[in-house]
Amino acid sequence: MTCSAVDARQLIRARRQVFLALFIAVALTMHAIETLLPTPVPWLRLGLSNIMTLAALYLYGGRAAWTVSLARVGLGALLLGRLFSPGFWLALTGAIIATAAMIVMHRVAGRRLSPVGISAIGAAGHALGQILAARLLIIQHAAIWQIFPLFLLFAVVAGILTGWLAAGLLEKLQRHPAFRTPDDTGGNPW
Repeated sequence: MTCSAVDARQLIRARRQVFLALFIAVALTMHAIETLLPTPVPWLRLGLSNIMTLAALYLYGGRAAWTVSLARVGLGALLLGRLFSPGFWLALTGAIIATAAMIVMHRVAGRRLSPVGISAIGAAGHALGQILAARLLIIQHAAIWQIFPLFLLFAVVAGILTGWLAAGLLEKLQRHPAFRTPDDTGGNPW
């Protein structure tokens, strides 16, 4: 199906769907590559696929961020053979809390908080979600909270790096004609 110039809404909707599919594909690729990298602790990752969740949030809003985040977790677990494993539940819980925190802070803070700040908040939420899931599902002992400060520190540092990379990507995408609307003034969206 082709869109004519008269079907501007259809064109925008189709373009949004195509880019969200691309964001999910890139997030899945980053997720798969990141699982191959050696880490000191099996569930300790940089979370580079979150770059695409941030891009979706800033370009298309909260619903798009949920789509990218949950699709990455679900499809990533399915592709890597980890669906419904303990790691899947850790990732899902972390993604839910992180995405919710990022969306709320993006709505509340608006332009006062950059993608770096939103990403750091999301990373802290992800760390909290993973510790909560680990406490409930894997290590049913209160001692798990002793690793939380170190885990939180690593998560926030990784979130800052991810946010910085997302900010760079967003700058480039905002300049691309595919991401401009007819009423776009070309200014920075955040």
